[in-house]
Amino acid sequence: MVRRTGGFRRKTRSKLRKNIRDKGKISIRRYLQSFKKGERVFLGSEPAVQKGMYHPKYYGKAGLIKNKRGNCYEVLIKDGGKEKTLIIHPIHLKNDKH
Repeated sequence: MVRRTGGFRRKTRSKLRKNIRDKGKISIRRYLQSFKKGERVFLGSEPAVQKGMYHPKYYGKAGLIKNKRGNCYEVLIKDGGKEKTLIIHPIHLKNDKH
């Protein structure tokens, strides 16, 4: 058999790269933001924080907050024809209004 090439962050240079003006300290307001059940959110990863990050193939998708689990949220998204639940830290989520 052949060994699997690459891992979780393979071919994600453009997705997981910050703009030069956004580099530096992370926003504490985004780190501690809270959401209500049923609220619509967008997935936009924060490369400086790996904790609670989803798989890069879901980058840019929209979903609904299903539940809160510890510090993270369960987000319901559609992937093709299936509904999937991802557990994501709030720093990787953006509110629908922003």
